[in-house]
Amino acid sequence: MKLFNNNEPIKDTKIFALGGLGEVGKNMYCFMHENELIITDAGITFPGNELMGIDYVIPDFTFLKKNEKKIKALFITHGHEDHIGGIPFLLQTVNIPVIYAPNQAIGLIRKKLDERNIKYKNLIAYDETTKVKFKNIEVEFIRTTHSIPDSHGIVITTPNGRIVTTGDFKFDLTPIGPMANIHKMAAVGNRGVTLLLSDSTNALNEGMSMSESRVDNALSDIFSRYHGRIIIATFASNIYRLKHIVDTCKRNGRKIATFGRSMDTNIEISIQGGYIKNKDIFITPEEANKLPDSKVCLLCTGSQGEPLAALSRIANGTHRQIKLKDDDVVIFSSSPIPGNALSISRTINKLYMRGVEVYTNTSLSDIHTSGHGSEEELKWMLRLIKPKYFMPFHGEYRMLKKHADIATLCDIPRENTFVLGNGDVLSMYKGKIKRAGMVQAGDIYVDGKRIGDVGNAVMKDRKVMANDGIVIVIANIDSNHKKLLLNPNITTRGFVLVNDNLELLKELEMISKNAINSKLKGHLNYSDIKNEVTNQLANYIYEKTGRKPIILPVIMDIKK
Repeated sequence: MKLFNNNEPIKDTKIFALGGLGEVGKNMYCFMHENELIITDAGITFPGNELMGIDYVIPDFTFLKKNEKKIKALFITHGHEDHIGGIPFLLQTVNIPVIYAPNQAIGLIRKKLDERNIKYKNLIAYDETTKVKFKNIEVEFIRTTHSIPDSHGIVITTPNGRIVTTGDFKFDLTPIGPMANIHKMAAVGNRGVTLLLSDSTNALNEGMSMSESRVDNALSDIFSRYHGRIIIATFASNIYRLKHIVDTCKRNGRKIATFGRSMDTNIEISIQGGYIKNKDIFITPEEANKLPDSKVCLLCTGSQGEPLAALSRIANGTHRQIKLKDDDVVIFSSSPIPGNALSISRTINKLYMRGVEVYTNTSLSDIHTSGHGSEEELKWMLRLIKPKYFMPFHGEYRMLKKHADIATLCDIPRENTFVLGNGDVLSMYKGKIKRAGMVQAGDIYVDGKRIGDVGNAVMKDRKVMANDGIVIVIANIDSNHKKLLLNPNITTRGFVLVNDNLELLKELEMISKNAINSKLKGHLNYSDIKNEVTNQLANYIYEKTGRKPIILPVIMDIKK
């Protein structure tokens, strides 16, 4: 197992996650030995409904910033947003000497950096034959099967043991792309693996995931039976799905018009990388509107019911270029991300109301399969790698816990499994692993161009405004004569309808007037005036309405 010949005492190797534990997304994992630190993946997660106004959630990079000089490289397993989406923000915060990524991911990363005008030259493509060596750490790669080309697991060899991190994977014996390299996985397992970190996304699903080739067959069947326009909504990042949609359209004599910025980007990069070869099959929306319906396929974003995505606007009848027709067929070639089921249902209902045929993934229609392995595939990985210790990753807590249970069925002792949270540290020393404290980890919010300065207080205010609205009190005072010049003006947004609540607003005006006058005697303090107005109004409003709007007094001093 030991690779390195030196007479210096061996210190422990640290393993921890800055994102990806207790959540699906925001993947970022760190491996540190003495003065060498390598990172695998730098992803984002998309905000839930409670994070109002937030665009992305990224890991807290504080630990990396403090240990910047130790960082040797960032290694990317594949090109999905939850693995590469955080790179632009990471590069703006921390010096990363080099990024190693597979071809497809490099194309997506470059596009992402160009959009933010970030200049970064040290992007190096790797494949399964690549080996990267540092003083204490050696890295190699294993081809896996996922819903995007060029997906890899990563093998990290240290003086204290060997670590395998799977990235996202499934086992598909009839894939659209290349097979996972099961032989290399077994060979690495035979060499000896101390710790396995394995994808837990579908740990709660029994059996095996469906092969991508069955989706191909199901789509082919739909294409052969319908002669109207076919509209397909799928994940823009599912390159293999896009590839066999293209192949199916080619076989059935249909041209494809794409809708959605992320769809256009992924198609463009896939053509450049050679994953999609039929470039001439793509046409503009204007050209699609001139062709017979039987010759057209519309490929769009919006499979998760996103309000601004192409399919939602088509369903609402607000899309500028596409209007639904009675003989259209809409296919949702995707599964709902947790939390999106209601949005998807709304979109589907709107489509039915417009009289179109809708296909979703059911037992009667195999039009989607996951890129993540189910329970039997997780067992297969455990048996191939044969780790001494096991740490499930990439999943909510229940998924991690279930995956740890699966590991015990595959002869991993319960005490050798670690269900951790972001920031929890494992220490590996001479082939043995134990818990070893914590590092700083958490969520950082990205709001437009603002990174990290949207804290809990701001989010709390946004929730209050969304639920209870805001009341603004504008008052003009003369500080020289210590008097209120006019009655305060009360303005509200999201609190009450003004015309229906004139008496209430009049009462708020009088309460504000009395509160201000009570503080104009003696020493003049603007903070005291604002606090008095806020407290008096808050008590009255809650008593009368049961609501707690944000109250914002604005005091203007107009000297005469």
